[in-house]
Amino acid sequence: MTSPPARSLEVDFFRGIVLLIIAVDHISGSVLSRFTLHQYAFCDSAEVFVFLGGYASAAAYTALATRRSDSAARRRFFRRSWEIYRAYLLTAVLMLIGGALLMLLRIDSPMLQYTEWPAFLARPFSLLFDVALLRQQPYLSSVLPMYSLFALAVPVVVPLAARRPVVAMFGSLLLWLAATPLANALPASYAQAWSFNPFAWQLMFVTGVLARVQPISDDFHAGRVARALTCLAVAFALTFAFAKLFLETQAPPGYMKQNLATLRIVSFGAVAWIIARAVYAGWIGTLARRFPGIVTVGQQGLVCFIAGAAVSLLLDSALRAMGVENLGRYPSHWLAGIVADAIAVGFLLWLARFWAERKAARAAKAARVGHATAQPRAAMNRRPVPAHAVKRCDR
Repeated sequence: MTSPPARSLEVDFFRGIVLLIIAVDHISGSVLSRFTLHQYAFCDSAEVFVFLGGYASAAAYTALATRRSDSAARRRFFRRSWEIYRAYLLTAVLMLIGGALLMLLRIDSPMLQYTEWPAFLARPFSLLFDVALLRQQPYLSSVLPMYSLFALAVPVVVPLAARRPVVAMFGSLLLWLAATPLANALPASYAQAWSFNPFAWQLMFVTGVLARVQPISDDFHAGRVARALTCLAVAFALTFAFAKLFLETQAPPGYMKQNLATLRIVSFGAVAWIIARAVYAGWIGTLARRFPGIVTVGQQGLVCFIAGAAVSLLLDSALRAMGVENLGRYPSHWLAGIVADAIAVGFLLWLARFWAERKAARAAKAARVGHATAQPRAAMNRRPVPAHAVKRCDR
């Protein structure tokens, strides 16, 4: 049996784009953020990131289960959950350090409260305990606890989606419908401590899993139904863009994102189908091959997310200290925003390449050590037969 490909060039490309967008979207004076998805749709990079996370997790699990065993795949995702939890703790610490710098530099920014630094000063040990137990999640670290739970669920969700996709889909829908009351069961030191309700957002993750293990066939893509869906998706996307640009007067309430409102799901579905058609046409693969740096960012997702969270907080604070909270009409504000965007994007592109080269060097070194260790063992297995034993055999 041949092993299915664990990675997709298009998926890594989109993950890279989303990680870059997450960084610039959290910079208040960013110029690029004026052209990202949330400006034209009722969803944003979060939906894309969680969907792609489900798709990539299903690909990795099925590849490892095919190449080795189901138990090996389960162990790998249990370790992955622990890795994400440690990344969450590191990101939370970085957010606290960012809050300390804001207070030290006397920068008046709402980010100070989001980093939980004032709460840390009031009750340091209690806050650290709450952070460790996921009861409080400082600023941009809040998406990682949800991912840690999803990694634990992968060994159950992926086989179920492969064997009984209808059960997986309707089970996920039922859980999404009950997400709001179930949120009360989450560990929290205050109301709405979880910016992402995992009972709701699992729907986006499971949809990504199903997209990987139950892919749309080429025959369907070539049929009339697919073309009709494309026209419908374009109509929805244009309607949502018009509403966002000309009708919406204020940002939607936070609970709509926290609990993955229906409007966000429909908006994402329209965008996702249009992108799926572009992937089928080969356009996204061509772009990915032309911009390998973005693909590398997607391949080094966890480290780039942590670094992007830290650098966006620093750049946002720097722009606020300069008085560039909104771009306004001043050319200097636009210039400062462009410089901040260039720093964030350039840093993540450099970090991804550095980290990939570092991992490749470590893998090569481990391979050399393993080869050097195997040679003496092979030599011992090929020990010459003693002469007296040969004589006995001749007799």
